[in-house]
Amino acid sequence: MEESDRVARRWEDLDIDILVKIFQSFDIVELTSGIATVCTSWRMACCDPLLWRTLDLSMMKSNFIKIPLEPYVYVDARSDKTLNHLLKTSLSLSQGNIMTLIFHFNLYVSDDLLTYTAERCPRLRRLVMPAWNRIKKTGICKAIRIWQDLESLTMPSIANPPYLLEEIANNCKNFSELKVMGPFDNFFAATIITYLPKVRVLSLRCSMLVKDTLISILDELRNLEVLNISHCLLIEIPPPPAPRRIMRELDQCILDKASRLREFLTCMKDSCIMCQRTRNDEGLMRWYKYEEGVWKADEVSSLSL
Repeated sequence: MEESDRVARRWEDLDIDILVKIFQSFDIVELTSGIATVCTSWRMACCDPLLWRTLDLSMMKSNFIKIPLEPYVYVDARSDKTLNHLLKTSLSLSQGNIMTLIFHFNLYVSDDLLTYTAERCPRLRRLVMPAWNRIKKTGICKAIRIWQDLESLTMPSIANPPYLLEEIANNCKNFSELKVMGPFDNFFAATIITYLPKVRVLSLRCSMLVKDTLISILDELRNLEVLNISHCLLIEIPPPPAPRRIMRELDQCILDKASRLREFLTCMKDSCIMCQRTRNDEGLMRWYKYEEGVWKADEVSSLSL
């Protein structure tokens, strides 16, 4: 074949579906690195909904130091700049198609950035929250009002849960899954019972849990189908002056009440590494001490990342 007879195909002439298939192998940093600016067809491919059903930022952690005053952390400006660029570029390319949004628990997102995010992914169904430190009540409540399709929430524990769970109850009619990472007390349980009585899946893995709180959940959440208390530090508090004690196994009362559930996930083995870690951390898991990504696990398949 003579040189003049050859027809050279340009990258921008590739079929959009082929480009999308190629871009599906890219991570979020590569997708937002500027390939959308190469040409019109590449930008069209970069905006394909197939690439943006899930925005996973679980690899991003803030560079921060702890401080004695609110918000109790100081985040390095370069760290904030990197997050702002990556998140805003992703939201622009996604064109409102993100349905699952995953933050790292050690990512300190500002209130303004959370609101900006909510406004640009209104169809969100699943959210894995970042740390609370820089998120105010007004910011998360505004976001929840936008996320009316929200069905599943993984969140760090919070000292005052009523305002958040009431907002979910009022705006997210299909909400069904909740995972709490951190301390879970009687007040938190009572708040769920009050505002989210129809929740079907609840994960409290690797938390401190009082026996009476567990019984309240089993008695009052009548729509609950799946409960995960794997690796929890289960505490029994008898009447004074008897001291509280750590339960090494579930008693028959709890097992009977849990028998109505479709799944009751437990692990209290002395040989289990995660159970050992929860006990060593006294029910407040210090995830930063352990291998990267272990915090993403959950025995409930729909909540595992």
